[in-house]
Amino acid sequence: MEVLPLVALIAGSAAVAGVARRTPVPAPLLLVAAGLLAGYVPGVPAYTLDPHIVLPLLLPPLLYTAAVDSSYLDLRANIRPIAMLSVGYVLFATLAVGYAAYLLVPGLSVPVALVLGAVIAPPDAVAATAIARKLRLPNRITTILQGESLVNDATAITAYKVALAAAVGVSAGWAGGIEEFLLASVGGIAVGLLLMVPIHHLRTRLREPLLQNTLSLLIPFVAYAAAERVHASGVLAVVVVALYLGHRNWQVDFATRLQEEAVWRVVAFVLESVVFALIGLQLPVVLKGLGEYDGMHAAWYAIAVFLAVVAARFLWVFPATFVPRWMSPRIRDREPETDWKAPVIVGWAGMRGVVSLAIAFSVPMHVAHRNLILFLTFTTVIGTLVVQGLTLPPLIRALKLPPKDVQAETLAEAQAQSEASRAAEERLAELLEEPENSTLPPPLADRLRTVMERRRNAVWERLGEVNPETGESADDVYRRLAREMIAAEREVFVTLRDQRRIDDEMLRALLRRLDLEEAAAYREET
Repeated sequence: MEVLPLVALIAGSAAVAGVARRTPVPAPLLLVAAGLLAGYVPGVPAYTLDPHIVLPLLLPPLLYTAAVDSSYLDLRANIRPIAMLSVGYVLFATLAVGYAAYLLVPGLSVPVALVLGAVIAPPDAVAATAIARKLRLPNRITTILQGESLVNDATAITAYKVALAAAVGVSAGWAGGIEEFLLASVGGIAVGLLLMVPIHHLRTRLREPLLQNTLSLLIPFVAYAAAERVHASGVLAVVVVALYLGHRNWQVDFATRLQEEAVWRVVAFVLESVVFALIGLQLPVVLKGLGEYDGMHAAWYAIAVFLAVVAARFLWVFPATFVPRWMSPRIRDREPETDWKAPVIVGWAGMRGVVSLAIAFSVPMHVAHRNLILFLTFTTVIGTLVVQGLTLPPLIRALKLPPKDVQAETLAEAQAQSEASRAAEERLAELLEEPENSTLPPPLADRLRTVMERRRNAVWERLGEVNPETGESADDVYRRLAREMIAAEREVFVTLRDQRRIDDEMLRALLRRLDLEEAAAYREET
């Protein structure tokens, strides 16, 4: 692809995503709609999804950033429902949707129908994360959706390879399919386990944040490529490494964490925006290849496959939620009680995305009904994103799920901070008694105690009374006044630079110091 169309794609996607942040519409939906419209604007080039780019270059960083931000402990606590969705549901959807397509489309063989089923079986990691983040779903539902979307691509890609082998006449049968599935899953996990400790060791030994962030950007590609090299699942390798690194991220120095968070937020924002815009931009390409099919019949096929996808998810989610609980007292004791509302949301949140389209584009040209597979995949992706994405927020509001207990979360945070502060006080007292620290002037020692006391009190103050006029707590007022004072200092430094009393290098050093102080005084509420 030429440079100018690529720059235009990134800039346009970022602009639409920025507009979406000021609207109640989730960014993925607005980006898809913009892509659909842009595809027919004169002068807009044809953007075709290349699976050789999407799968090895776009999927690893998107999976990595989603997995790093996930909670390993929460995922482990919900491993059963996550496995039921990421493995069981994907295989069930492959068979159910494939069989429905086989009955629906004249001349469609069973292996080709299963190829279609595998292609559109996995809900999308990017869509699930973006929608869940926007809607602020309950923690357990969010964890299950994120966990499912992190692993299900591996199941779907493996199922697709098995079905495709049968479609082109080189299948080794069910035994061969099971063997390939086990090789991909176990091999991907094994590669991730082999890589995670050495990579983390290297991360903790590097002391230069720039080198740390360079390594961070390379990790998902290294893990994916290493696993694919041995015919294992690159998706699982990336997820395993990312979960381990995210769980132990506290062992990396603070400068790297600050810089790494900023870098990955930019990467995730750009890639997510581009991915959803690309989905919409595929419409002209997909319709162009549909010429051999009657438009009316193709539309009915699309509606029927979409309904089959939606129905298959509910047919799996409800039994998978309640049957194990009815059969196993251990599951009832270990997992929290649930009602019908949670599986309704999980069932309706099965949006498909760019991975399905990329897999569909990778179907060889000589496979029968390839253009129809591509068309049905596209319509299913668009249908789930638009229909389910638009109706999910009102559905959640209608179900009146219990909101997060902000008071309880703040209380837990305050208690944790109090315990940490007591440990810091004890450590400071020990250090001040050591001879090498005797030269520390008392005012500086008092300053250390004041900063520590400030951290401890800030959280408790959020539990206190608020100003009836402004709605601010004492902590809010403190942070606002601190920012105003820092802003005044910043203006003075700039004035001194303009008067040539300090140079730009000194200005940057002074501003960085103020930036760090402002970051410590003000915590962005998200």
